[in-house]
Amino acid sequence: MTTTEQLHAVSAPNVTADPILRLASGFMAAKHLFAASELGLFEALADAPATLDALTARTGLTRRAARISADAMVALGILERDGDLYRNGPAADRFLAGKSHSDLRPLLRFWDEISYPIWVDFAESLARGPVHEVFELDEEKQAIASAGIEAVLAGPANALGQVVDFSSCQRLLDVGGGTGSWSIATARHHPHLRGTIVELPAVAVLAEQRIAGVGLADRLTVVAADAMADDLPRGHDTVLVANLVHYGSPESNAKLLGRIRAAVQPGAKLLLADFWTDPTHTEPVQAALMAGEFAAHLREGDVYSVEEVRDWLPAAGWCFLDHLPLAGPQSLIRAEAV
Repeated sequence: MTTTEQLHAVSAPNVTADPILRLASGFMAAKHLFAASELGLFEALADAPATLDALTARTGLTRRAARISADAMVALGILERDGDLYRNGPAADRFLAGKSHSDLRPLLRFWDEISYPIWVDFAESLARGPVHEVFELDEEKQAIASAGIEAVLAGPANALGQVVDFSSCQRLLDVGGGTGSWSIATARHHPHLRGTIVELPAVAVLAEQRIAGVGLADRLTVVAADAMADDLPRGHDTVLVANLVHYGSPESNAKLLGRIRAAVQPGAKLLLADFWTDPTHTEPVQAALMAGEFAAHLREGDVYSVEEVRDWLPAAGWCFLDHLPLAGPQSLIRAEAV
C-alpha cells in the first residue's frame, strides 16, 4: 500500500464503493422493471397471489424467466414473496397492475422504448446535443411519448385544481398543453371552467381525441400551433404553462413569458408548473435527474430554479405571487399580469 493509500485508509476507514456500485447498476434495476411490466408480470398478479408455476402459466414465460423476473422485483421491493407465493407490493398493485387510473405502465414503456436508447449515448448528448429531439418522433413513437408523459404527470395535473382557487377563472389558456390532461383534470374539478389548449399539430390530434373521449369537447378547445412562435389565442383570464419551460433556454423562456403577457389583460393569472428546483439545482433529486432527460431529448432542455423564474417575470410584465407544491417533484409558480 502506498503512502497516499495508507493516509486515505486512516482518514476514511469506513468508506466503501457501495454507493458507486448501487448507482452504476441502476440500469439493471430499470431494465428489470421495464421487462416485468412489458411481460405482464404485475397484471398476472393483479387478482391473486401466485406460485412460480402459476405465474408461469399466467404469463406464458418459461419457469426460469418468470423466476428471474419475479425474484428481481422482490429484491427491489416491487413484489412481495411469502414462502412460494408472489404478490404485488402496494406500489405495483396501485400503479402497475392495470386496476386503477393511476397507471404508470405507459411511462415505463416510454422510458424503455424511447428514453433508454437515447440515454445510452448520454455523454454524447451532453457534449454535443441530442441528435434528434422528442418532437421529431414519428406518429407511433409520439403517441407512446405522449401517453408516458401524461402518466407520470397525472398526480400534479390532478393536484392543480385542488391547489389553485379557480372560482374566479372563466377561461383557461393551456399553452403547450400536451394531450390535454392538465386542462381535463382542472375542468373536472371546476365545472364552470372553459379552456383552450395550444399544442403542436401532431400532439393536438391526440389532445382532441382524449378530450372527446372524456366528454369535454363542449368545454375544451384545441388549437394546433407552435406556442413558441405562433400568435396565442386571446380572451383568457388564466394561463397555464405546464412542463414547457424545461424545453427552452432562459432567453427563449423569457420571450415566451412576454408573448403570453401580450395575449392577456392586466390582472390575468399565470400558472407555471414544472420541476422547479432550489438555487443549487440539486433539490428535488428527481428534478436534478430529469435535467439529464431533458438534455438527452432537447437541444436547450434544462431545469430551472424558482429564483431564476422570478428574475424573468418582471421584464415580461408579470409580478411573482407565490410558489406552491403540487405532487412529487412538481411544483407551481403563480404570477399576475401587471
